Amino acid sequence: MSSNNDLPELHTGDGEHDPDSRFHPQQVAAIQPSPENNADRSPNRNQPIRSNDSPKDSANVDSERKEPKIIGIRKNEGRRTVTMRELLIDLKNGYSNGNSPSSVVSTPPSSQESKQHKEQSNVVMALINSITSSDEERSRQRMLKFAAKRYASAIERNPDDYDALYNWALVLQECADNASSDTNSHTKDALLEEACKKYDEATELNPGLQDAYYNWAIAISDRAKLHGRTKEAEALWKQASKNYEKAVQLNWNSPQALNNWGLALQELGAIIPAREKQTIVKSAISKFRAAIQLQFDFHRAIYNLGTVLYGLAEDTSRTGVVVIGNEISSNELYSQSAIYVAAAHALKPNYSVYTSALKLVRSMLPLPYLKVGYLMVPPVENPVAPHCDWKRFQFVLNHEALQQIHDDEGKTNDRPGTRVDIPDIISVRVCSDLTLPPGPPICIDTIHGPIFLIADSWEYLDSWIDALRLVYTIFARGKTNVLAAIITG
Repeated sequence: MSSNNDLPELHTGDGEHDPDSRFHPQQVAAIQPSPENNADRSPNRNQPIRSNDSPKDSANVDSERKEPKIIGIRKNEGRRTVTMRELLIDLKNGYSNGNSPSSVVSTPPSSQESKQHKEQSNVVMALINSITSSDEERSRQRMLKFAAKRYASAIERNPDDYDALYNWALVLQECADNASSDTNSHTKDALLEEACKKYDEATELNPGLQDAYYNWAIAISDRAKLHGRTKEAEALWKQASKNYEKAVQLNWNSPQALNNWGLALQELGAIIPAREKQTIVKSAISKFRAAIQLQFDFHRAIYNLGTVLYGLAEDTSRTGVVVIGNEISSNELYSQSAIYVAAAHALKPNYSVYTSALKLVRSMLPLPYLKVGYLMVPPVENPVAPHCDWKRFQFVLNHEALQQIHDDEGKTNDRPGTRVDIPDIISVRVCSDLTLPPGPPICIDTIHGPIFLIADSWEYLDSWIDALRLVYTIFARGKTNVLAAIITG
């Protein structure tokens, strides 16, 4: 799953792309990606939800890349940052005033080190020159070539300039994106490998470059996609996961890095032996969920969580082996998957991938509700009742409210039931109140005061909290009517 620009260039953490998926509802026609989808940004999907972008199987929503700073020299060194616009102006002016690439890359008197850097630069430039571009892309490719020469010159002058190394890597990544996977796969892989080397050198010089680890992981992931489901790809996905982990360690408040980390783990789970898959899949789920907890309307992570749960449901249904907890059946996993897909669609109803996926999974929802399950609650008239007065009841959640309907024996309950209207919610959280009965506790803070509930297990607690937060987020974004249409038909 990718936020608001839908650009094929190097992206900031706020860039947005349409998602792809790798989950496959039973025996249905393939889902096509949205028209805006980009092959290098949107990994492919297995049947029946598939991308047309390339024949290789891959993860769901693509990675996002940071915007290059183009000659982003450290300000405290007194050197000016040259922007992409300035480079373009230089190109349009025909490299006038002695600012041509040939003059820019002139190397100082050679030493052994500068000679090595020049040789490496020549190899890289040869790769860039080998890219065949369409007329529309030719201008951009010339600009990238010019930028690459400037960075090469900067490194020849100062091999310890980690900013230049980082920005050179970004340009190489962008050049790789311009290379077709079908006709230039070797060139594309070689450019990405060179970009990875530059990121490696930059982080050696400055281990605190969070953006470098983040974009390095994307470059490694792009390489892994080129290698299909091979041992080389497995090693690359593992390396990408480690770099995303490092990026998150340097900046924990990065839902994009967490989402991409989850995608890398999801891809890895499709390659590794079955005995190792359980741990990897559970880790991927935790990354998507952590991304959503940082940004409740992060529709790409929401959708990706739906796809990984669907794949888990497929595995559970096929093997009979429960992966999460000891009691969540394949049917429950299918239903949970449908909740996330429905929520992603409600937040972004114009995304064709979400629309198509929803058509496949909508029947797995407990219609006319979004979620149905059991929670333990105290009597409505006595929220601080003794533990013995708390009872387990069935609850339903739709676009309007969370509401108690009857007890766990299926009998209609005569006493007043607990009801939480979605507009009244302030927050939904796990609580740690020792006065509550044993079990995973949920606290729903409302404008009328807190409401405490106990879930059947920690796994069910996660799904209840996610569902409540998603419904409230959809309400807060003014998309309740879309969700209502999904669950009421």
